[in-house]
Amino acid sequence: MPAFSSHYALEDIAELSRRKDLSDETPVLRATSDARSVGYDTVCVPLTNEKWKARWRELCILNPEESPDKLSIEQRAEAWRSKPAFFRDEVTISRLEEAECLIPLISDWLELDASDDWVRHDAEIALQQELAFASYLNAQCAILPPPSNRTQVGSYARAINACLASLPFMELSVRIPIYDPSSVLQGPSRSPSPVESTRSDPAPSGTPPESNMTTWEMWDTIRTICGYNPRLTLVLDLTPPLPLSSSVLDQWSAEPVRHLWLPASAFIANAKGYPVLPKGTQSFIRNIMKLQPNVILSGTRANKHARGGEAAYSQYVRHLEKTSPAVKAAHTAGTVENFAQGYQDYLQAPLQPLMDNLQSITYQTFEQDPVKYRNYEEAIFLALSEWPNPGKVTLCVAGAGRGPLVARALKAIERSKRDAFVYAVEKNPNAYVTLQERHRDEWGDEKVKLLYGDMRTLDVPEKVDILISELLGSFGDNELSPECLDGASRFLKPEGISIPSSYTAYVAPLSSSKLYNETRAMKDTKSMETPYVVMLHAINILSDNGGGISGTCGPRIQECWEFEHPRKDAALTEQGLPLTNSHNARSAKLTFHIPNAGVLHGFAGYFEAVLYGHVGLSIHPDRMAQISKDMLSWFPLFFPLKEPLYLPADSELTVSLWRLTDTRKVWYEWYAEAFLPVPSSSVHSPIWRDTLSPMSPSADTSSFLSPVVSTPTVLTSPLLDVPQLTLELPPQQPERQKEGVSLVKISQTALHNPGGQSSWIGL
Repeated sequence: MPAFSSHYALEDIAELSRRKDLSDETPVLRATSDARSVGYDTVCVPLTNEKWKARWRELCILNPEESPDKLSIEQRAEAWRSKPAFFRDEVTISRLEEAECLIPLISDWLELDASDDWVRHDAEIALQQELAFASYLNAQCAILPPPSNRTQVGSYARAINACLASLPFMELSVRIPIYDPSSVLQGPSRSPSPVESTRSDPAPSGTPPESNMTTWEMWDTIRTICGYNPRLTLVLDLTPPLPLSSSVLDQWSAEPVRHLWLPASAFIANAKGYPVLPKGTQSFIRNIMKLQPNVILSGTRANKHARGGEAAYSQYVRHLEKTSPAVKAAHTAGTVENFAQGYQDYLQAPLQPLMDNLQSITYQTFEQDPVKYRNYEEAIFLALSEWPNPGKVTLCVAGAGRGPLVARALKAIERSKRDAFVYAVEKNPNAYVTLQERHRDEWGDEKVKLLYGDMRTLDVPEKVDILISELLGSFGDNELSPECLDGASRFLKPEGISIPSSYTAYVAPLSSSKLYNETRAMKDTKSMETPYVVMLHAINILSDNGGGISGTCGPRIQECWEFEHPRKDAALTEQGLPLTNSHNARSAKLTFHIPNAGVLHGFAGYFEAVLYGHVGLSIHPDRMAQISKDMLSWFPLFFPLKEPLYLPADSELTVSLWRLTDTRKVWYEWYAEAFLPVPSSSVHSPIWRDTLSPMSPSADTSSFLSPVVSTPTVLTSPLLDVPQLTLELPPQQPERQKEGVSLVKISQTALHNPGGQSSWIGL
């Protein structure tokens, strides 16, 4: 459940201090009790007040040349720099009990990204002083002011990284506007510096702006410089306006969003005068609630709306949380989200079904999936119903486990009213005990015969008509279903049916700082080259369904390869086994369009299987709801990268993936390259414009953000890493437009897991 915090500004604290009913309470304690009385969990309060700001400005900003006491000021400034400390009347909090349910706000006037070196230096000393005092009060988290100067965002990040190193237990949360083109493009908005920031003349048409980073990219710079420190989190500021593009908003779902800053100004009045949020903001909050952030409501006591009062804001956001699809699914029995609680973004090593014998609890977990077995039963029923030959039909369940597929096969036989018999093959000696018990108590010799041994070498008494198996992994083939069925296919008659008949692997590029930190935390180089089974949660799929500027990109989630059973035209030994395993090697080279700038942390692997006819199984995100909704047995596979790969807007990502094998094992190798579309010499005078901001720029044609009246073909700029700025090619013939763009390689990953050096599945 998300928590809720009430923001108290210095004016609110001052007003509370003037109340005569405080008795022994401090203003901060009264703020806490008042907030709790209307449903808040905590309060968010500035750590310092205007007296501290005035002293710091006097010591560090004001020009001492203008002061008659120049030497004294310099001496006091140096004394402060050597031993930074507060006076009691400069802080709003001083007691341990005040900080128990409080999130401190670090002074928002500190210019950690100032253009002046000395201002930055002194601001960093002040930041460390404030954080040290917050740590003294046992604050678990502190909220830092947002960066405002793109050109010095590296200095801002370096200062935070130093604080993370000096305070080993405190979480630092950076307040970042979800979308703020004015602060990004215009430079710093806070300027106590004596050196005024200068603005250059507007750039001519065709020249990209100097400060060309979105707020997400500023955040990416900060967390990268801080080494993806898990104690560095986000306060996502939802102060209007929000971007119009949902794909830009989706970027934040892969980030460590710990708090949402939601001011009263973001609300509008409904027909009855109560505060509500615009539809776009509603949708975003419902989606981001899957991360369970702490919602900080600000300005709710200012009576901006006619009805509802202060409590109306939190009540409305709680309503959005309750109607969030992710939250509703998590509280609905039988859904994947409900089943997977506690396993979101938790890395699990894939099973080794040939090398290891599964435990009974593992079988029990898989047997809780009613959807999988319902679909298997339906597939067996259809196969029996359509079986053309009269007489007895012989079935074989290869890999019977504790018997759920045997039971479903018997139900399908009963439904089809066919005369049939089932062989159940199992190599796990422990599961075979359970099979014997079920055979004695439920099935009997007339319906089922048990066979103990490895399906790859075991002989069955007779050829069978239908071969049934559940050997699929999260990537389809990653638990060696192809190798197992190579052996089991010996059981089939020439016209026999395999259930499943085929399965396909899919892959998509994803961003997830959580998964990157999880793999990195293992402190083993092999961990970064091991595919993991993961219930993907705080992720963002970076690709889209567009063809890209080059027109060669595939869909958002792309097919890697397919396996079919039984194999056709196979070269076999006299025993019916393949001579080698080379026929099960596969490779894929896929190209994805990356519409918005992002960081690649790895690849999501999915599968889709055809059991029989139109009945299947799928964890493909776009099709699972139609094929096998709420199936629980498989989470996706995650292929991690050793190092994050930055991808500019409208870049193209080429992913190479191999399934390789030798006599002892099967393994995967993966590699990626990034390309940027660049206009060739035939493209002249591109015009830059802002296509996402809801704020209309000036109509002055001299501005680089001036609107374009005509509607030529729009291509996202290959020169700028800014999704909201697009490049408009001058009108020309279609064949000339294709000639106007070429691809330039900009980055690549290492080859991961060469030779199966870090991860493999044993044969």
